[in-house]
Amino acid sequence: MLSLLQTPSTPLNRFSFSPKTLKSPKPQFSKTQVQSVLQWNRKPQLAGETPRVVVITSGKGGVGKTTTTANVGLSLARFGFSVVAIDADVGLRNLDLLLGLENRVNYTVVEVLNGDCRLDQALVRDKRWSNFELLCISKPRSKLPLGFGGKALVWVVDALKTREEGSPDFILIDCPAGIDAGFITAITPANEAVLVTTPDITSLRDADRVIGLLECDGIRDIKMMVNRVRTDMIRGEDMMSVLDIQEMLGLALLGVIPEDTEVIRSTNRGFPLVLNQPPTLAGLAFEQAAWRLVEQDSMKAVMVEEEPKKRGFFSFFGV
Repeated sequence: MLSLLQTPSTPLNRFSFSPKTLKSPKPQFSKTQVQSVLQWNRKPQLAGETPRVVVITSGKGGVGKTTTTANVGLSLARFGFSVVAIDADVGLRNLDLLLGLENRVNYTVVEVLNGDCRLDQALVRDKRWSNFELLCISKPRSKLPLGFGGKALVWVVDALKTREEGSPDFILIDCPAGIDAGFITAITPANEAVLVTTPDITSLRDADRVIGLLECDGIRDIKMMVNRVRTDMIRGEDMMSVLDIQEMLGLALLGVIPEDTEVIRSTNRGFPLVLNQPPTLAGLAFEQAAWRLVEQDSMKAVMVEEEPKKRGFFSFFGV
């Protein structure tokens, strides 16, 4: 099992190796690096029945749910799987901005329910990866019909499963913040959940509450994604480690995303982090998380050693 400290140079087809390259007297990579690249240089094996309906939630706002949906969704598409990402945030949708598709959203689920368009017209296909599609529930400043709720979203998911061009492999639902009606609507059609959290006590309290609500709704397959991790703060005992978080929440670990300033740049450009060349450490972490999601696998957290405390002059006197 690869941990965060054993990140391979690439999850999929970033480099190709031939027998001549591996036998050359001056290899570009060390033996350990080459083995890790070759281990990941394959298509992941899809586990479970398709389509897999996964809700990405947290309870607390601003922890990276939409960023996770965009990067994991495009990683799955790059792996060769068909993906439909649903932005279930009715009033404050942002997934189209992170994907750079805001100017192409002409119809939404509201128009589909009102009979103004077909479902395939509301789906926005990404030009970079044609097997990735975006579906928004409503436009900003628009009013939802009174009858919209969990049953309406279930109808949308069932329509995606039975469409003529084929059912997608993954349906990712970007859940809104909070645990009100929008949260209940988003989790209703899902059978898997990815819980995004950050290493702070407010996010962990909300995450613990959301776990109970997901289990009450019948969702037992819940995995955890820890975002914005800084190893320097963990060593200095200023941030909880991933092991501590896992012991508190008791969930399988899907991925650990390190703090990266490139996330803000990619968000403002509408260009997901996993498409950056050369890849960043956070982008590779998102790709690995998507790989584990496909194979229903998990990772093991590693212990970060604490920095030794500085000893001053008075330490000689036992102070």
